[in-house]
Amino acid sequence: MLRTVLTITVALLTAAPLASAQPIYPAPDLDPFYAAPADIDRAAPGDVLAVRPMPGAIGFPAATVTMIKFRSTNSAGKPIAATTTVLTPPNAAPGRPLLSYQHIINGLGARCAVSHALYETDPNLMVREAFALNAALLRGWSVAMPDHLGPTSAYGAAKLGGMITLDGVRAARRVAELGLATSPVAMLGYSGGGMATAWAAAMAPTYAPELPIVGAAEGGVPMNMLKMMEGLGYSRHPAFGLILAAAIGLEREYPTQLPVSQNLNAFGMSVRDRIADSCTNDILFVGAGQGITDVAASTSLAHDQRARSVLEENSLELYDSVPAVPIFQWRAFRDPLIPVDSIDNTMRRYCDAGVRVQSELEPSTDHLAAAALGAPFALAWVDARFRGEPAPSNC
Repeated sequence: MLRTVLTITVALLTAAPLASAQPIYPAPDLDPFYAAPADIDRAAPGDVLAVRPMPGAIGFPAATVTMIKFRSTNSAGKPIAATTTVLTPPNAAPGRPLLSYQHIINGLGARCAVSHALYETDPNLMVREAFALNAALLRGWSVAMPDHLGPTSAYGAAKLGGMITLDGVRAARRVAELGLATSPVAMLGYSGGGMATAWAAAMAPTYAPELPIVGAAEGGVPMNMLKMMEGLGYSRHPAFGLILAAAIGLEREYPTQLPVSQNLNAFGMSVRDRIADSCTNDILFVGAGQGITDVAASTSLAHDQRARSVLEENSLELYDSVPAVPIFQWRAFRDPLIPVDSIDNTMRRYCDAGVRVQSELEPSTDHLAAAALGAPFALAWVDARFRGEPAPSNC
């Protein structure tokens, strides 16, 4: 899924203008709750724009569900309306811990967002981490799940995900009836959700320094988009649909710097149009067995510094700031989808800056298997942070 971001750029980078094709955005969400108010520019990041109670969610029978719309910021620094869904445990005590869980969202349509997936009966979209999150609820924690791809489903835009995550925490703590105003906060996510988590942790000291974050657990994070791109070949790939989806998602955030649509050939445009509102399985089906040379008109963007700057801006290995909180990081021993040396380099830089980092290698060479193997340890680490135990470090 993260190789996604690699190919994304190469796909973009491999194209020659087809016409003045414009980016394709998802169909507007039919639920008016998601719409941005006309005066959103008057709100500050994290300000609550609307709150509504939701029916019980599939997989979380004991939790009370609340949806929050809040003001956040996109990659261009402009105000946007974003959403997060908060699960509250029974008999919740004020000031209880708040876990912000960044779900893996491999999609380009509104239906793929976790706030919708919570109510899906389609097994392809249901929240598979429900067991672990119910364990968190049983501990008395509240769980916030932001739609961290934003209102345009900008799949691949990691920096955006970090800002939405932090603003979602701000908003949840400002809704008085949730009783979270004094709650300690931890963040957790893997793969694409790990990107949002890792960026939130790194950006918090400057973007949201007031938040009482006690730690961040981030797994399987693609830390350097440029290295991913450079490691990408031109052969066909069974998961190429996700690769093109990431290209489309990044174009939505950076339409002038990364003009993907202008650099697709006719077949590429047809594939783009078919997946523009799709979620994981449909995207994989449509793009299966394709490659960059099938969808791109040329390689004219390969050396375009504007395109490279988008990848640089979303590469945490190249981001100067470091977290001000302890970090738990886990990954597969060998991961075919992401450059693991970028993870190690980033954690080494954090260690050198004095961050308490606990890094774990899972005995797997499969990206998703490592997620399941490391999740129990990540939750135990978060639990210890909430209990105030000193953070371990194997720097």
